Amino acid sequence: MEQRAYGRNGDRLTVIGFGAIVVMNEPQETANRFVAEALDAGIDYFDVAPGYGDAQDRLGPALEGRRNGVFLACKTARRDGAGARAELEDSLRKLRTDRFDLYQFHAVSTPEDVAQVLAPGGALEAFRKAQEEGLVRYLGFSAHSEEAAEALFEAFPFDSVLFPLNYAGLIQDTYGRRTLEAARRRGASCLALKAMARAAWPEGAERDFPKCWYEPIREERPAGLALRYALSQSIVSALPPGDIRALRMAIRVVRDGVRPLDPDELEELKRLSDSVRPLFPVA
Repeated sequence: MEQRAYGRNGDRLTVIGFGAIVVMNEPQETANRFVAEALDAGIDYFDVAPGYGDAQDRLGPALEGRRNGVFLACKTARRDGAGARAELEDSLRKLRTDRFDLYQFHAVSTPEDVAQVLAPGGALEAFRKAQEEGLVRYLGFSAHSEEAAEALFEAFPFDSVLFPLNYAGLIQDTYGRRTLEAARRRGASCLALKAMARAAWPEGAERDFPKCWYEPIREERPAGLALRYALSQSIVSALPPGDIRALRMAIRVVRDGVRPLDPDELEELKRLSDSVRPLFPVA
């Protein structure tokens, strides 16, 4: 699988990552099988968080014996230093590892979030101490607000940002470009969420992708166009929706390399965008 440069130390990540929501609520043998399938496809970037149910408990055993071959990213939603440190140590234990390649603030969304993590005794202090101790290599954040992303980049030289980068938001210019530009100015790497999302679930819809809070694109051709479009936006890697069907689809799309959209394909994606309301910004 194609790899792209991440960070400032020569690391490279596959263009598709494994979001561990895929293994949430699965029997351990199923989680083991899904992780092995991803590894066999060449995926080397794995992302997890305490907020993903029992995903840490499933991913740790599934990666045992293969940890050194992957780039393992984790997050914390705790904004205070003591809480962030405690959650980091708990995640290390559950993932059965002695370090994370990337540790991130999870879902920074408000000015209050930003102020708390940056304050004396806040989570950033805990992150920097953990980095000095060798418990984490890179520092980053996931953001559901462009204002929050810009503020964090102004305050500290984070290595990367993980954020929603969806075709509808880009084409309709509602979300994504400001974060891309803020990361570019700081020389930070960009990691994408929601690239294969369609829209919010319609009222009363049967949620046949139960782990997804949004409706994913089900058909492979439009999903592939959306994924390839996101990966054309200076993105290192994209995390597909948290369902093994979506992960398998993404693997098929990029199996022979990430081909840029041609003009006809871009027009097709624009027509698809006309029929949906972008997921972000959330009303």
